[in-house]
Amino acid sequence: MRRRILLIVVVLVLLVAGAGVAYFLKSRERPGGKLDTKLSGVTASVATNARVPTQPKKKKGRYHVVDDKLCWDSFGADPQRTLARPGIDIGLPLEHFWVVGLGSYIEYPPSYCSGILYVNTFGGRTVALNSHNGHRIWQRYGARKPSTPLIVGPRLLVSAHDGSVTAYNRFNGQLLWRLKVRGKVESSPVAIGRVAYFGATDGRLFAVYARTGRVKWAYDTGGRINSSPSIVGNRIFITTYAGSIFCLRTSDAHKIWSTYLKRDAIRYDSFYASASTDGRRLFTISRSGKIYALSAANGHVIWTAHVGGYGYSTPAVSQGRVFIGGFDGGLRAFRAGDGKLLWLQNLHGRILGGSFVAGNLVFTSTLEEHTFALRVSDGKILWRLNVGKYSPGIVTERHYFFTLNGIVMAWHGRRSPQILASARAKRHKARKKSAQGRVTTTP
Repeated sequence: MRRRILLIVVVLVLLVAGAGVAYFLKSRERPGGKLDTKLSGVTASVATNARVPTQPKKKKGRYHVVDDKLCWDSFGADPQRTLARPGIDIGLPLEHFWVVGLGSYIEYPPSYCSGILYVNTFGGRTVALNSHNGHRIWQRYGARKPSTPLIVGPRLLVSAHDGSVTAYNRFNGQLLWRLKVRGKVESSPVAIGRVAYFGATDGRLFAVYARTGRVKWAYDTGGRINSSPSIVGNRIFITTYAGSIFCLRTSDAHKIWSTYLKRDAIRYDSFYASASTDGRRLFTISRSGKIYALSAANGHVIWTAHVGGYGYSTPAVSQGRVFIGGFDGGLRAFRAGDGKLLWLQNLHGRILGGSFVAGNLVFTSTLEEHTFALRVSDGKILWRLNVGKYSPGIVTERHYFFTLNGIVMAWHGRRSPQILASARAKRHKARKKSAQGRVTTTP
């Protein structure tokens, strides 16, 4: 009996040891990546009644057309995912002028163009809101959407947890086409010209034509992708859960370089956060809280740093600085070139979403439901709001749009054009009234 028990124990030890060795070997795998020509598990459909979308003529009450020169048309504001508009300086938030609740939390910030705001919720809604008053223009329901909708001309591309990427007429919500892939799609799409790019949790990075949804190419990285791709010139970058960062040529998915980053002597790191770039360098943070700056040209590591706790925030990049938060509650500013820590502000709350830069302000939100505006130069807190979760929002030339804890809020800035115009009109009216009074009282 003892011999049988001993034998069972030995077998169990061997099985555990074998599993440990297998895990160790698995953790050291470095998939090289390859072009996927079979496209298994990929299906596409086009709406039978789909028409080429065009911007409709303005109708009273439909939506308020705003003459903004810049659109915030994707996650990060631009294909580099910088999360920054340093040229837009409308000052600190002054007052909110509408608030809309969407009934489910909003993990990623909205997109915006020509007076329409587009928001995805984790509950599965995609909503188009009139930026002037918050009125709903159209909405569609579906699977969970932890992503930012992409504006491509008259089309809106929406990714979802059911593996779908759907194109809508962004003016009326009409379905145009839908592409389904094998994995979940948390990746927020990005577009250059007529081609959109996104990743899926099955490890593939896709390039599709925005007009039809037809796949141009797919590249299998060998690692789960939850992040969103970033683009500079003819290069596209993507981070993976396997600890890898790939750089591909946008035209044909030719691999330019790939880099695997170590968490320690045994394990590779893993990435949920997207990579942002200033053109010369890539910046990202691993789930373990390690920050990496790499050469965009060859993938070599330039500098590293750490936050306390986990790291999930896509870095914001502006004016030679990199802004990134961690689960330790600290928002940090690093010098982009060499990683020197310029300042650290403890906000006493875990930071999950990315920050954004507007002029000389950087905005960030915590899971403990607070949102802050800090001065870019030294991290001094200049404004706070007692609502948080998750990414704070975006800025346009006229407004701030915050998407916090399931609520969409539109705010005027202190130097918003409409606020300055109103102040000028009041001063002019006061001067005119004063002049009239002087004339009336003259003997």
